Amino acid sequence: MFLRVRAEKKLGNFRLNANFEMDRGYCVLLGPTGAGKSVFLEIIAGIIRPDRGEVKLNGADITSLPPEKRGVGFVPQDYALFPHLNVYKNIGYGLRRVEKLERDKRVKEIAEKLGIAHLLDRKPARLSGGERQRVALARALVIQPKLLLLDEPLSAVDLRTKGVLMEMLKFVQKDFEVPVLHVTHDLMEAALLADEVAVMLNGKIIEKGKLKDLFRSKNEEVSDFLSARNLLLKVSEILD
Repeated sequence: MFLRVRAEKKLGNFRLNANFEMDRGYCVLLGPTGAGKSVFLEIIAGIIRPDRGEVKLNGADITSLPPEKRGVGFVPQDYALFPHLNVYKNIGYGLRRVEKLERDKRVKEIAEKLGIAHLLDRKPARLSGGERQRVALARALVIQPKLLLLDEPLSAVDLRTKGVLMEMLKFVQKDFEVPVLHVTHDLMEAALLADEVAVMLNGKIIEKGKLKDLFRSKNEEVSDFLSARNLLLKVSEILD
């Protein structure tokens, strides 16, 4: 198994108790706001240390490693771009110790692939939401990660831009051959992107599998959650 997480974490009144495995591919972690999805990603990324448990990536225990030594690319929900740095410096931030010629080459190559090569001199304040998302994605990919973590990557863009960016995310996973763990509450994203879907409710991974199989789940919580999301999806299609 490529990624294996056994993690417990208490934050105030919230308790995460997650047991999760995924292989290479595109996995979507689906759950409502407050389920613990972002905390779970930050434990994998090394931003939060679990109270108990372990994180194993490709067979190696990375639980005690700092974020920069995990081989994990992370795109947070707010993108966390440095406002005082231009796009080039934001993308290349994780390559500060790489020789300049190699850094230039990698930044320009990934900017070209993601369609933002013409933005390298701009500051984040002069970018659209979709452009900021691409810059954050480029910054995560330029370090050549073993795993890419995406925390609600499409929540800050309009519906039209979301469609374009979903196509880009599918391209990224295939072209860069990097496994992706994508957190969202949006069933449409899971339906269009995921090879597998895991459902998180109240700090626990309740079930994982193909989305079509989860719709036939015998777990009442999973069934209720997906039924509500599917109804919202159908309503949005009617109103669109």
